[in-house]
Amino acid sequence: MAKRDYYEVLGVPRSASTEEIKTAYRRLARLHHPDLNKDNQKAAEERFKELSEAYEVLVDEEKRRRFDQFGHQGVETDFGPGGFNWQNFTHAGDLEDLLGGSEFFQQFFGGNLFTGARARSMGTPFRGSDIEIGMRLPLAAAVHGAKRTIEVPLQERCEDCSGTGARNGTALEVCPECNGRGQVRRSMQRGNAQFLTIAECPVCHGVGRRIKELCPRCEGSGVLTQTKKIAVEIPPGIEDHAVLRLAKQGISSGQDSVAGDLFVQVMFEPMENLRREGQDAFTDAQVPLATALLGGETRVKTIESEAILKIPAGTQPESQFRLRGEGFPKLRGRIRGDLFVTVHVHLPEDLGPRQRDLIRQAFAGTSAAEPPPKRGGLFSRRSG
Repeated sequence: MAKRDYYEVLGVPRSASTEEIKTAYRRLARLHHPDLNKDNQKAAEERFKELSEAYEVLVDEEKRRRFDQFGHQGVETDFGPGGFNWQNFTHAGDLEDLLGGSEFFQQFFGGNLFTGARARSMGTPFRGSDIEIGMRLPLAAAVHGAKRTIEVPLQERCEDCSGTGARNGTALEVCPECNGRGQVRRSMQRGNAQFLTIAECPVCHGVGRRIKELCPRCEGSGVLTQTKKIAVEIPPGIEDHAVLRLAKQGISSGQDSVAGDLFVQVMFEPMENLRREGQDAFTDAQVPLATALLGGETRVKTIESEAILKIPAGTQPESQFRLRGEGFPKLRGRIRGDLFVTVHVHLPEDLGPRQRDLIRQAFAGTSAAEPPPKRGGLFSRRSG
């Protein structure tokens, strides 16, 4: 199958700047990350690989120039006879903050985007995986906030071996595959040309050393799975399905690693007959015909409890009233929005003969075609 144009793959014009290309790639990489597309992971991997190949070419000034001039043939020699593969991808660091601890990159890059000798040479510490969890709360928590303690299973560095995976942290030897360099070099002949590829050592994964004797506690993994209690503070005014980020509360990747982040998605339990729109809340109230005609009071359920709503005499069906300060605050704010109540008038379905006579007598002088008297715009009434 013919390859697509790299600009088309990333959805950018041919005049796109380097920053525009980077922005497009990061957005699409997050969207098509194989770890986030478990239902169709194979297709996601292929799409992710296509995006990365396009990015590898277009973000590099020289490769982009050759592609613009000669098309795909201009960059074939950069990838070898089998085409693009992950050993050709030299810009993994551009996604380190997005995908550093993903399962997908553990498969292709040995556990982290910055691993072994490459990480040490760049002065970049290992970064562990992020954790995403959901938290359900009553809707009232959106008004005053809340504090919750959650238990999260975390992988933390084994202290017995200092994260090395070797007994006492010292049972290590120079890797015989790479002689401690952390990299292996392979030459490949193609026609009259010879190509040299440099890749992370598959034995020591770029560390340059390998374990002689496994740590008995972590069995050579360098990490231990433990349950950690983490306090989470929910700020007032937070929106439904908002995500809170707790830095460095995620998973550690072992020796010399920095823990990933913990992301908590807040989900509020729905409240019957109440909906939220920004800072304001909306609900409905049913009142008897007599209350609408003569006036009175009715109880209205609010976010936290109940309130008394005064119904003026002559209230028309579908009139709306406002209870000030019974809505939601802005994020981390104190001033609350309002609760708007739409009044529905309940009309009796079965009337006895006497009730019918009384209604006829009460409204005998009112023409069916005569509009009701105006009472200060009851259809848009607001009350404090």
